[in-house]
Amino acid sequence: MAPSIVQAAFSLLFAGSALATSDLVYAPLENRYATVLDKRVIPTKLPGTWAYQGCYSEGANRALGGQMYANATGMTTESCIAFCDSQGAYFAGTEYSSECYCGNKIDSTSLLSPAADCSMTCSGNTTQTCGGPSRISVFWNGSNPPPGPSTNPGTGGFGFYGCYTEGATGRCLENMATVLAPMTVGLCVQACKTAGYSMAGIEYASECWCGNAISNGAIVATGGISECNMLCKGNSSEYCGAGDRLDVYKLGYEGVSSSSVASSSTRASSSTSRPVTVVSTTSRSSTSTRVSSSSSRTSSTSTRASSSSSRASSSTSRASSSSTRASSSSSRASSSSSRASTASSTSTRVSSSSSRVSSTAATASSTVLAIKPVVGAYGFQGCYTEGVGVRALSGATYVDYVGMTLEICASKCAGTTYFGVEYGGECYCGNTLDATSVLTANQLECSFTCPGDKYEYCGAGNRLQLYKLGSAASSSSVSVPTGSRSSTSTRITTTSSPSSTAGPAGYIYYGCQTEGTGVRALGAAASASDLMTIEMCQASCATYTYFGVEYGRECYCGNSLAASSVAAPATDCNVPCMGNTAQKCGAGNRLDVYVKNGTAVPTKPTGTSSVASTSTSTPLASGLPAGWVSDGCYSEGFGGRALQNQQPDSQANSVQVCINTCKNLGYKVAGMEYGTQCFCDNFLYNGAAPVAATSCNMACPGNPSQTCGAGDFLNVYHTGNLTTYKAPASQSTDLPGQWVYQGCYSDNVNDNRALFWQSILTTNNTATSCLGLCQKYGFMAAGMEYGDECFCGDESVRAASGSVKVAEAECQVKCSGDNNYYCGGGSRLSYYRWIGGEPLNVWAEPTGINAGSYEFLIGGVVVPLITTTGINNKVVFMEKSGTGAPNTTGTYELDLTVLNDFSKAWRPLHVKSDIFCSAGITLPDKKGRQLNIGGWAGPSTYGVRLYTPDGSDGVWGTNDWQENVNEVTLLEGRWYPSAMVMANGSVLVLGGEVGSNSAPTPSCEILPPPAGGYAKYLDWLDRTDPDNLYPFMFVLPSGGIFVVYYNEARIIDEKTFDTVKTLPNMPGSVVNFLAGRTYPLEGTGVMLPQYPPYSAPVTVLVCGGSANGAAYAIDNCVSTQPEVAAPEWTIERMPSQRVMSCICALPDGTYLILNGAKEGVAGFGLAQDPNYNAVLYDPSKPINQRMSIMATTIVARLYHSEALLLPDGRVLVSGSNPEDGVHPEEYRVEVFNPPYALTAAAAPSFTIVNKDWTYGAAIPITAKIPSGSFTTIKASMMAAVSSTHGNSMGQRTLFLTITCTGAPATASCTLTAPPSAHVAPPGWYQIFVLDNGKPSKSNWIRVGGAIADAAGIGSWPNTASFTAPGLGAVGT
Repeated sequence: MAPSIVQAAFSLLFAGSALATSDLVYAPLENRYATVLDKRVIPTKLPGTWAYQGCYSEGANRALGGQMYANATGMTTESCIAFCDSQGAYFAGTEYSSECYCGNKIDSTSLLSPAADCSMTCSGNTTQTCGGPSRISVFWNGSNPPPGPSTNPGTGGFGFYGCYTEGATGRCLENMATVLAPMTVGLCVQACKTAGYSMAGIEYASECWCGNAISNGAIVATGGISECNMLCKGNSSEYCGAGDRLDVYKLGYEGVSSSSVASSSTRASSSTSRPVTVVSTTSRSSTSTRVSSSSSRTSSTSTRASSSSSRASSSTSRASSSSTRASSSSSRASSSSSRASTASSTSTRVSSSSSRVSSTAATASSTVLAIKPVVGAYGFQGCYTEGVGVRALSGATYVDYVGMTLEICASKCAGTTYFGVEYGGECYCGNTLDATSVLTANQLECSFTCPGDKYEYCGAGNRLQLYKLGSAASSSSVSVPTGSRSSTSTRITTTSSPSSTAGPAGYIYYGCQTEGTGVRALGAAASASDLMTIEMCQASCATYTYFGVEYGRECYCGNSLAASSVAAPATDCNVPCMGNTAQKCGAGNRLDVYVKNGTAVPTKPTGTSSVASTSTSTPLASGLPAGWVSDGCYSEGFGGRALQNQQPDSQANSVQVCINTCKNLGYKVAGMEYGTQCFCDNFLYNGAAPVAATSCNMACPGNPSQTCGAGDFLNVYHTGNLTTYKAPASQSTDLPGQWVYQGCYSDNVNDNRALFWQSILTTNNTATSCLGLCQKYGFMAAGMEYGDECFCGDESVRAASGSVKVAEAECQVKCSGDNNYYCGGGSRLSYYRWIGGEPLNVWAEPTGINAGSYEFLIGGVVVPLITTTGINNKVVFMEKSGTGAPNTTGTYELDLTVLNDFSKAWRPLHVKSDIFCSAGITLPDKKGRQLNIGGWAGPSTYGVRLYTPDGSDGVWGTNDWQENVNEVTLLEGRWYPSAMVMANGSVLVLGGEVGSNSAPTPSCEILPPPAGGYAKYLDWLDRTDPDNLYPFMFVLPSGGIFVVYYNEARIIDEKTFDTVKTLPNMPGSVVNFLAGRTYPLEGTGVMLPQYPPYSAPVTVLVCGGSANGAAYAIDNCVSTQPEVAAPEWTIERMPSQRVMSCICALPDGTYLILNGAKEGVAGFGLAQDPNYNAVLYDPSKPINQRMSIMATTIVARLYHSEALLLPDGRVLVSGSNPEDGVHPEEYRVEVFNPPYALTAAAAPSFTIVNKDWTYGAAIPITAKIPSGSFTTIKASMMAAVSSTHGNSMGQRTLFLTITCTGAPATASCTLTAPPSAHVAPPGWYQIFVLDNGKPSKSNWIRVGGAIADAAGIGSWPNTASFTAPGLGAVGT
């Protein structure tokens, strides 16, 4: 669905073809530079990815409206590109030899022109061309498409010809083409080209029309391409016409030439430079009246402009910085524009200059838009053209498109003879006015208001508002010639209300009349002028009995009024005459009519102007099928057809024919349009609404006594109930939760997504579904785009991306799940925020010591893949063979008490096989042996390795790893298995693969192995391989074992290992429910703290993970209570994505989440974008408020990184073995200091004698409590852990009942041991005493020794290569 960069960035289709031909052949004769084009060219090699886009005309706005600069002696293509590149602009352009312009889009009013038009020598390089007069050589950076949809400049040899109205008496292009796929410009052009036509037009987003000429009085749309504003059904990055409007393409058309483009800035569309001759189809006159594209339509169907047909009024407001649809400063932008509406008529086509007062009436303090006669010492000279090939004023230049005023320009040019303002925001100075700059024939062409003062005029495109020092022009010198009607005319202004009750000499006022039905009220002759007055029209109609003025600027003559023209309320005629605002000149579909004095006139017929009426002045059809009734005349839908199923056009069409066609097809609603068209459906869509019956005025060709709609209007009939659906809009009511619609916002600004997470909902995207999805995953900002895309993210990210609010009309793609609503558009978001109520997430951002800190601990000797804190308070590091330093022994023990002596700190240990991706735990025997099982390949995968920690602080031990695959092995080879001590003291080994990237080992086995061995096949491991490796396992207090693997979880029986309960699948990421949590989609998991009396259901927390493929990591944690009757998963969003994450349980009951990457999966070179932040998770806080963003490291910790609790409460952070060619093999060892480790408060301490506990026992200790208060004392019990691949094997946190008496310095305290092996499985634990949250150094104890002895752990294995510690109490 992403927009094509070719379409969005205006491809080289035209420019390439223009450059491939001989520019000299096609250069206009008046182009004085054409003869040297062979020497001045566009450079073939441009900087970086920049590419030439072609020669463009300047339009109603600057082609490139960003930064600019001028260099009279040094301008080159390269220097302009470098300047615009430094400004972050997508486009650069050179013009007038010495000017450089930048921008992020090519303005919609700028047209591709023949290459020969850009032929002026660059001032800094005579071998290059730098645009021309009102022509700009445009270059694109090759990377960034302009945001938002745009008009396709052409394809398949067809060039964009303009936005055209439908014909007055028939179709603009008369042959409909069938395009089976969803419509695009390319598909329509190809269909017409294949059928042999030279022109193609796309209408209503999905209709294709072909022809060889513009027919039936169709003209360029008065609003230009802004009126062709519907997105193509098959490509929402480009436009495909609109209702009654076609985007027209012509074979071989390459844009307008400099000779054919009017220099007037009033051109509002891409084709208004091509005047259209409109010939009346009545006997109005034998001569045609030439009407420019900005004038009104004088055809017999101009009644289309009634209040209900002003469809274009809604589209002309669609101006925005990215839609490239409407001029931000054109004449349509003023409050009295041609689209201004009134209470009775919404299509009063008064131009922006209708409220303009003349220079003789303006004052410096005027609050009326007017020409200023005097600005400081300067007097107004008139509206002047730019020079031919040169600037009219060649001195200094200043640009301010935001705040420019005449006064600012005058101050910038102080002391020069002239100043002039152009394009609204450009100021030019000079002491001479170039001879080629002349007073414009039409002084109204300087029509841009000053951006810094809306009551001043600041020139226009290629037009200067010119002022001269110490001189003011007379009103006659700037008046406008009007041909034979009068020699001069000066616009008259007044502050009183306009009037039409008085007639000119010899005429009396007849009244306000409607237009005729299907004919002009006065059809003999017509004219139009932007200086229209009552007197002017009277002079034009001197030979006729009647004359009438309409639309402020149109004049009609006749000897009789059409019978269908009826009296309308006087208030309907409310548009001021453009040449005299004191007079009224009709309105849309309304004429102020005058009749010669003394003429015998018929009694005036009366009527109503109500547009709500559905009555008709034409005969109603009779003989309808049973049950069918007429609903009157309806407007077409906004943004789509009122009736969705169009039947083939027919010259036999009539009401009965169309109804019977629809009836036979099973439809309940029928509509006739344009005489020959028949539409069917069961409902009316897109806000179709009843209008005046006179709007449907085209006769049915099959029965001329009936009406069959008109352009953009339908005669509607139905049977049963008639239901009308409103026009689509972005949903703003009935939203879930606290969601509030914010508006239509831009997206992809500078390639930055406004919202990060994207889901494609091809059939069910709606505000409800999208917002519900984002809400579920903790996002408080959401939006829909392109109809089927749902985005979730954060308001802060959106604001930083450059996304801004744009015109609502730019979000006009219907939701894939509900066509009654819009879901954004091309690079446009229908944007929503969660406002009020309970927030969906709150992340604390502590500072200072409250954020913790990373600290370098010591340089390493290996890159570990497993770390284990031994009961001797030393840490064992085990490495993968082959990727670390050479000649290592594979495993080392770190003594934390001699860190300042590197050689003494690291004691070498030895293994005999490759422990790559093995598992480890601490056994519950009396010596706290460390068990390592499995490995990479061959015999290693069967490996069973044992190490008995020994030595003391600063003193090396003598024990080493024991291993003999010929004596002790696993039953099955296992790579990436997990291990866990069960409640009976035995070791459960689960899962893995046969060997390196090999078949799964979908089974479990027991150590020590029972007689004859034991292994059980587990189908759920087989089914989910390879995404279930290193599963998380937890003994449940209520019995059973909880297993988390891939995106699934279940409870298995601890004796039979059969499934007891299957939980719902874990939620994944907001964009992928199949995302997983175990290797290789590696997340991390823990059990949350248990508290006395240990009766509450335990909670298991799983954080991070990823999905297969090039996926972003998961940015949430999920938790559940597996023991409850119907467990569900709770989602808590993390501050960032994280895969290959680690989690470390802290003695204060919190959890530190750290390490990993934001994208990819676990493995060598499979992840990127390291996550350097730590996050602290505090389960004592409310859900969605538990996470704090902590300190940041400088070390990337990726694949094979670990986090491990140390005896002093700090976290040892180690490893990273990415093998990605970017990040190093990481030997550095760090510690993370939690906030409690950084406080100045003294830590408590304690001594303990009994280090071999029985369940439920009272354990005495002697403690020193620095705070002196026993009320804040806590004791925690932290199980021994081996950390690898995000799995803290053995992890468990319990808080103990503690009571203290005596002096705080030597307090006698009692700890109560956990009650059972299911609450605290047999094994070794660190005991911490906490005073006001600050932990002591730990003491190691064992609990459940008798159970472990019963399992035979201490006497296993009984072979020659292993030394078992034996059974019995600790210390024996």
